[in-house]
Amino acid sequence: MTPATADGLIRPDQWHLDAMHASEMWKTSKGDGITVAVVDGGFKLDHPDLEGQFLPGKDFSGGSGDVGTYGDGHGTQMASLIAGTGKSNGGTGAYGLSPGAKILPLKINNGTVGPVVSTEFLGQIGQAITYAVEQGAKVINVSQGISAASASPGDVEKLDKTLAWARQKGSLVVSSVGNSAQSGNLAEYPSALPNVVGVGAVDRNVVATSESQQGPQVILAAPGVDMIEACTGKTGYCKSHGTSDSSALVSASAALIWSVHKDWSANQVLRVLINTAGKPTDGSVRNNDVGYGVVRPRIALTDPGDPGPADVSPVPVTDPVSAAGASASAGSSAPASRMPSPAGSSSDVAVGAPSGQPKAEASSGSGRALPVVGGVVAGLLVVAGVVFAVVRRRKAAVSPGGAVAVPPPPSQQPSVQPEDNPYAR
Repeated sequence: MTPATADGLIRPDQWHLDAMHASEMWKTSKGDGITVAVVDGGFKLDHPDLEGQFLPGKDFSGGSGDVGTYGDGHGTQMASLIAGTGKSNGGTGAYGLSPGAKILPLKINNGTVGPVVSTEFLGQIGQAITYAVEQGAKVINVSQGISAASASPGDVEKLDKTLAWARQKGSLVVSSVGNSAQSGNLAEYPSALPNVVGVGAVDRNVVATSESQQGPQVILAAPGVDMIEACTGKTGYCKSHGTSDSSALVSASAALIWSVHKDWSANQVLRVLINTAGKPTDGSVRNNDVGYGVVRPRIALTDPGDPGPADVSPVPVTDPVSAAGASASAGSSAPASRMPSPAGSSSDVAVGAPSGQPKAEASSGSGRALPVVGGVVAGLLVVAGVVFAVVRRRKAAVSPGGAVAVPPPPSQQPSVQPEDNPYAR
């Protein structure tokens, strides 16, 4: 890692905030009154840019310590991207996209507190989501994932029921799609499940990154390269990349909208995010690189349009994406999805973002979420001789634009009762 430069200025290097017109958005909304649950591997609760932002959380990891202990900085980084206040260094620290929101920290074992098995990993995510809903969290960010090829069908089914229950109870679950586009592009859970907003990553030129996974599970995309955020490293700041970061930005975007439209449902917030996203340039309503487009919360705040029915999902309810069905456009030969060059007020992700060396620690590997977030593999899970890869996900972005995905008839919407959630108490 490279230590931060002497002047300690972090905010000027957070290019994504300028590209998304954060300062302009904050005149309308900072996410006040919204709780965003972050399901991750532990949190540095006393980081200067996050002090006062954490609500009392809970540890589901089964390890020693508590929610304030961590094996790496991933959870801290996600919290920073969502609700960092930038208070350190005289207000020049790391800011989140929704600095008025509060973080509910929920710790799971993502490979940082000992070996992980598929059942425990998905089970802990299900328990954490259930707890978040019960605590009133409107948005639940899960920048974590496990390969669909490694997950037990029974464990997936239980989590699927919990996700449907969470949506029925009014929460929006956002998850990274993963960073293995060039190494198998196998779908991951929970992002490949219904009732999850799968997020991919785009670069400074609004092109889907080479690591961001593709497939029908991609619903939206957001910036996911050269991300500067609070972390647990020596300088307190790290530079990362991946769909984990992108997922955090979509979660923060939802918080910004919900703060202004508190009577909207999760379906309405998602519908507006989709309708105002920057659309794919291939003319499609959605594609497998960036989904329905790159999230643009500024447009969603200034010109949200009709949020539509509260009880109908804007995304067709489908079966879980299988491991075999998610590799159609994987590999370096896959065509990149590019947004139109920014013109006028219609584009919120700028081409040619500020250059210069970030005043933070550099990632020690391509997409590896170890000391610096942006990681692909969080740990190896060995069960009965089978190795499971737990992945910290990051998702790719799609284009903004016109029509919303046509939802299935209301009769096809899942009807879930609270008791259908296997983790409900």
